[in-house]
Amino acid sequence: MMEPMDDPRVLVVDDEPNIRDLVEVALRFHGFTVVTAATGDEALRRVREDRPALIVLDVMLPDLDGFEVCRRLRGNGDETPVIFLTARDTSSDTVTGLALGGDDYVTKPFAVDALVARVRAVLRRARPQRASSSDDDDEVLRVADLEVDVAHWTVRRAGAEIELSPTEFRLLTYFMRNPGRVLSRAQLLENVWGWDHSAGSPVVETYVSYLRRKLGSDLIHTQRGVGYALRPPR
Repeated sequence: MMEPMDDPRVLVVDDEPNIRDLVEVALRFHGFTVVTAATGDEALRRVREDRPALIVLDVMLPDLDGFEVCRRLRGNGDETPVIFLTARDTSSDTVTGLALGGDDYVTKPFAVDALVARVRAVLRRARPQRASSSDDDDEVLRVADLEVDVAHWTVRRAGAEIELSPTEFRLLTYFMRNPGRVLSRAQLLENVWGWDHSAGSPVVETYVSYLRRKLGSDLIHTQRGVGYALRPPR
């Protein structure tokens, strides 16, 4: 569902015309192709018809809320990156959005330049999902009975395949490339998410918990006050 990076198309979904128009003008100014929608149903139709590279999605919509739109997309196997717009800067909303497969979130009111920077960052992170000729993409990473095939985006533990979201896969791959090393929250944000989230963001903790749930709790260890490390089970 991704457009080529030389002509990225962004779908902006917001029921407030002034915000929708502001974001559209800013993205067009920075070279993006923009399509818009004002409701959740219209957003789902636009995704099918316009195949955007990324969706800027307001949480509070008059019909389906943004979380439900994302839930339906992911349920249909659509991994188009989603940046949520929310007027509620609460951890519960952030965790909900991330749990549904969202890639980032921006709290209203927001600086337009900051939103554009996040759009660029999320699109950069999404590019490795495409086929690549890089030697790194031929890697098969192994720690104990855990195996990550970078070229085919597959993960297996003890031979059983484990399904991960794109963000979970990127986080695990970074851990696997640094086995035994304690990685700080700042390092993980920079290398996995591509920029520095706000100090109060629970994004790292949330995704580490997702990996532990899917892989088992005996691989990723917490170093209190420092960060996390991937180590073989004892």
